[in-house]
Amino acid sequence: MSRNVRVFDCPPDAVFEVLADAWLYPSWVVGASRMRDVDASWPAPEARLHHSIGVWPVLIDDETRSLEWQPPLRMRMRPSGWPLGEARVLMEVKPRGAGCVVRMQEEVVAGPGSWVPAPLMDVLLHLRNAESLRRLAFLAEGRHRTGQDDTRPVPGPESQAAGADPAGAEAR
Repeated sequence: MSRNVRVFDCPPDAVFEVLADAWLYPSWVVGASRMRDVDASWPAPEARLHHSIGVWPVLIDDETRSLEWQPPLRMRMRPSGWPLGEARVLMEVKPRGAGCVVRMQEEVVAGPGSWVPAPLMDVLLHLRNAESLRRLAFLAEGRHRTGQDDTRPVPGPESQAAGADPAGAEAR
């Protein structure tokens, strides 16, 4: 299991604002190249975002499913990229002063990727996720500095239970 940690110069809500906007997924997830569609209930548990991985002309269309959405503390996802396989990703955020600490854990759980020896896979995931966290920090910190994360609240579990639009389409 790969674990990466990074200190962000923004509050946890700014991180969850980026995570809630599924259309930003390819902007921070290394390997994701484009978005094709997003379930209206994203990031509620069981909602999916439909993305592609790779580079044209070799693109694989797949999806990532939300497993847990508990802003401003954690998010669990299950990304897939068949024929490579599936993983479990945990994003945990803790306040630290005026900023926060973000920890990203990823474990390959299915498919040919799970056949790679764990020490080798951990090194590969660690390198990729270090860059993913760097990109996520750029987005969250930039939105926070420019005030973009103040435009709407981060959807919490209570708003999704009530059937609210978690993507905030009405605010766009």
